[in-house]
Amino acid sequence: MKERISGAIHVLNTEATSLHNLTTLYESDPIIGAGFNSAIDAITRHRGRKGKVVFICVGKSGHISKKLAASFNSLGVRAVYVHPTEALHGDLGEIGHNDTVLFVTFSGKTPELLSLLPHIDPCLLTIVLTSHTRSGTCELIKQRPGMILLSAPIHESETSPFGVSALTTSTTMAIAVGDALAIVASKELYAMVSATFSHNHPGGAIGATSQKPSHIADLAIPLREIDSISWQSILGVRGVDVIRAAYDSTTGWVQVGDLIASPSRVRCLDPSDFLKQLSDLPGLGVSRREWIVMSADTRISQAKEWVSHMGSSRKEKCGGYSIVVVMKGDSNFGVLEAEQLLTWEE
Repeated sequence: MKERISGAIHVLNTEATSLHNLTTLYESDPIIGAGFNSAIDAITRHRGRKGKVVFICVGKSGHISKKLAASFNSLGVRAVYVHPTEALHGDLGEIGHNDTVLFVTFSGKTPELLSLLPHIDPCLLTIVLTSHTRSGTCELIKQRPGMILLSAPIHESETSPFGVSALTTSTTMAIAVGDALAIVASKELYAMVSATFSHNHPGGAIGATSQKPSHIADLAIPLREIDSISWQSILGVRGVDVIRAAYDSTTGWVQVGDLIASPSRVRCLDPSDFLKQLSDLPGLGVSRREWIVMSADTRISQAKEWVSHMGSSRKEKCGGYSIVVVMKGDSNFGVLEAEQLLTWEE
């Protein structure tokens, strides 16, 4: 028993040492840090509105990638796994022009990936998660200059501590860096990562213990996720422009200058409103003076009570779809429709 436990401790200490070394590199090496930063830029460049991460790898790296793709999806960062051989036989169609391709290869010269690389659109942003710490030593990057280097090195050869080259420490490093990428990207895309995760993971023990929304910030759509119509003057905006923007938006909300149009208000437009200017549609955009402003830490039950009491004085076109603006400190954080509060069941 002592020998077994000693062996286990040896493995755990070896992997812990490698993780500590990796952490130090990310803290101190500007090139490695810049690679991670560029990878986050690539993954979040569309702000989650379009595109996905496509993991491509084989062997143990393939198993790692399936796990990472699942973690990315649960955190609201769309991802899929594609086997490189299957990609050569038709699965290249899985890769869209807004996607980010992420190769996972410890050696940086996996033959299947090198064979596939010429068939990957050069215009696509590509990342390689590898043991290399400099682009000049990675064969994939030599073949595709400009590929983003995402480093996950080990502090010593796996043969040294274990006497066998089985993938152990290297897979731990790859998973750790991949997890870091998923968490940081999700935090960039979503103001409330916990709410996004709970929505995507309703089942099992995690789903059972996930915290339910308790404050209005948990329900609000962040303002940064709302599409804006760029016009020099709102006088040039027509009803059809707002409808088109709402249709293209992932949230259904639209902002025009200081006016905000909620999904319910947009749905109330009829064909006779399409060519009318926004100034002739007073029930569509809501200005600052009409907002119901609440602090982000206001409990949902309390906010619901306040809105229900003021409802009779807020009746407007489309059944009184007032807009609640959620404030964090002195800044506007997000919005939600008053109706959402009034119908919310805790």
